[in-house]
Amino acid sequence: MVSFGALAGGYLVLTAEFVAWVQVLIYVGAIVVLLLFGIMLTRAPIGQSTDLDSGNRWIAAGVAVATAAVLVTVLVMGFRDAHTPLKPGGGSADELGASVFRTWVLPFEVLSVLLLASLVGAIVLSRSDIGPGRPGRSGGVERPGHGRRGEGDG
Repeated sequence: MVSFGALAGGYLVLTAEFVAWVQVLIYVGAIVVLLLFGIMLTRAPIGQSTDLDSGNRWIAAGVAVATAAVLVTVLVMGFRDAHTPLKPGGGSADELGASVFRTWVLPFEVLSVLLLASLVGAIVLSRSDIGPGRPGRSGGVERPGHGRRGEGDG
């Protein structure tokens, strides 16, 4: 959420107020809720688990700090002399709508289908009543004593 909020702040600095509010409403709101549903549906173990800890916590933290330092250094060195003149209202809803519905229609629709497929996949993975070898998948109702051949006989 902090990353999405910072990106919205970047849009505000670029005088694109509409895009900033869309960023906050859609990504910080809806996508984070979708990710939370995905986490809840995976049935991850709750609490501490010794089999999930590899013992490389300090090495991983060092690699993460080094990677962040390299990324910040590259960004600062790459954009030190960059300057873009900004005009007020550059991110207006009119310009954004014209751009989305002229240039970016196909990627927008592909992304919406991808998000729908990921949601359906998360629902399928979370269901425990589907899968190979599950009893009751033949369409009939099994009654006690009337199971497979050899069960309940005798």
